Amino acid sequence: MNLRQLRNGEVSYYRAKDFLTGEWLFKLCRDKELGKVLVKAIKCPPGVRFAQLEGNSMVFQQSQRESWLYDIISLTQADQNDKLSRKIVDSLEEVPTLIRENYEIKPYEEATGKTAPGKHWVTLSKTEDEKAIITLFLLERAWTLSHTTPEEKLTTLKEQERLKPKEERKKEIDTGQTWTCPICGDEFRLKHIEKETAIKHALKKP
Repeated sequence: MNLRQLRNGEVSYYRAKDFLTGEWLFKLCRDKELGKVLVKAIKCPPGVRFAQLEGNSMVFQQSQRESWLYDIISLTQADQNDKLSRKIVDSLEEVPTLIRENYEIKPYEEATGKTAPGKHWVTLSKTEDEKAIITLFLLERAWTLSHTTPEEKLTTLKEQERLKPKEERKKEIDTGQTWTCPICGDEFRLKHIEKETAIKHALKKP
């Protein structure tokens, strides 16, 4: 058999726990020769919408700026039958606030030095920042499909945290006094224990 390597690259796998949508498994492939990074959803959270993203991928390509990759911003949408489609954003106002606040946004022509019909805005990410790249997949592909907004989800999580039974604070002080069992002769130290709701005493072996 004649075997010839066509292109050298790297493959990494990442498990992501997203507070809004759930748990994901991603495959990230680097093509050093072409200067591209591909991120692909291998496993998605349960649900009709998210299931359609399994096998979905995003490609990040080398921009004009050295060590920075660009991604054409397109958002996943669901119709009334939960069938998915993607829409390339036409204006900066259509870019979700979280993307605008956390990523550098540039016109396609400025980032690539090329012109193409229908390609208006791109994000820029550092080549080695794999977390930022995977987060963009979630923001563009998954968050737009959630029935719950990030603000609603955060409010729910905070309420759950508030209702959790809190661990009672405890302060334990060694009194320095000892007590000897009259039957077996074992010695114990007397401990003074202060809790938020009560004060107790206990005998413990030194």
